[in-house]
Amino acid sequence: MATHHLASWACSLKYSDMPQNVIQAAVRSFYNWAGCAIGGSKHPATTIAHNSLSPFFGPPTASLLGHQGKTKIDAQHAALLNGIASHVHDYDDTHLDTIIHPTGPVASALLAVAEWKGGFSGKDFLLALIVGIEAECKVGLAVWPEHYDVGWHITSTTGSIGAAVAVSKLLGLSISQTTNAIGVAATQVVGLREMFGSHTKSFHPGRAAQSGLMAAVLAEGGYTSSEQALEAKRGWANVVGVTKPGIAADLDKWLGMNAEASEHGVGLFSAGVGRWEILRNSFKPFPCGIVIHPIIDASTQIHGDMKTQGLDAQNIKSVHAKVHPLVLELTGKRKPKDGLEGKFSVFHGAAIGLIYGKGTPSEYEDHVVQDAKVIAIRDKVNAESDKSLGADETIVVATMSDGKILERHVKHAVGSLEVPMDDGMLQRKFVDQCAAVLGDRVQAASEICWDIEYAKDVADVAKLL
Repeated sequence: MATHHLASWACSLKYSDMPQNVIQAAVRSFYNWAGCAIGGSKHPATTIAHNSLSPFFGPPTASLLGHQGKTKIDAQHAALLNGIASHVHDYDDTHLDTIIHPTGPVASALLAVAEWKGGFSGKDFLLALIVGIEAECKVGLAVWPEHYDVGWHITSTTGSIGAAVAVSKLLGLSISQTTNAIGVAATQVVGLREMFGSHTKSFHPGRAAQSGLMAAVLAEGGYTSSEQALEAKRGWANVVGVTKPGIAADLDKWLGMNAEASEHGVGLFSAGVGRWEILRNSFKPFPCGIVIHPIIDASTQIHGDMKTQGLDAQNIKSVHAKVHPLVLELTGKRKPKDGLEGKFSVFHGAAIGLIYGKGTPSEYEDHVVQDAKVIAIRDKVNAESDKSLGADETIVVATMSDGKILERHVKHAVGSLEVPMDDGMLQRKFVDQCAAVLGDRVQAASEICWDIEYAKDVADVAKLL
């Protein structure tokens, strides 16, 4: 029984069971998430949600990130709004095997509960964070890729389960209670890919965080659900993965319930057997759909080549890019109308890389997407699907008006597992996002987040962000 097995594993895992590299991966995931949530705290999607829902806020028990403890609302809505903020720039972490953005739903729920209840150490928090990330990624693997292909936003459909398992762990729920929490979360399926490019995309992980939090609290109070919520004929996996054959076998495989999982080392990690999904997590150097990263990487390199040779992007005659087929499927918006749509335009990604030599949230502001000089370059970009290329690979050829050709082949984009962002790059990303929000407090906030493992009470951390 997949649901019971996941609950049992989550309840039994101890901090001492986790290797140091897993703990460090959790610290980095939290650090990156906090920067994204602070950086997105003033975005219109976050502000509109805050203002529209304010009549429903309960007692102020949890902080909104980016306000340094000055704005508190109830824990449920804090989880929702921090989840929205953390995803709105599309700058959050990515589990590359499933394209799940795992930390957003889980950390948003956990931090709200940790501050609401109080008394949880950094180690308590990280243990629960890891449990939640593993849970959502494992169930995601069981339904990937058919679940995503049919139109579900897998970050939120799995995120509510991850958040529920994480909060259950933090609150010390029993196996039975955690099983019920998984069921309450699983029944709250949310997230359609049709919403990409709108405010609603960031609503997905926020709502998943809120739903998972609610599920754990209800289960703690005695609320019941199906004990086979994941694996039943009409349960979560069979419903959201209806187009995938062999769902039962995949649940067994990824949740470590049979010999195959042990033999191939892909199940939940226990007693030296299994696989830690958090170690397969990656961090974004660019705030957009991850499949665009290779072309931005290549384009920024061509920008550097042009600068070295005294060439100007405005003199580009044409740009031809070969990309993985998924790139055009997910990010083929030729004429994005605003910053959110720009995040799903491979053509805009190429243009900003060529013109500015970078891709930060500033290059995805509405006025940049609508800038005539950006549009002029964007219109010169042609992208061709090539099945021989990897998901993080591209070949970009820029032809100048004088006939000069500049070419870059990116085998693995920066931010991939092969070319990961190091701690220094993560810190620069944090500061770049948060400086405008936190001012001279940005360095202190950075240090606080890096030191999350040693916090005596995570509630004190939340108040400083």
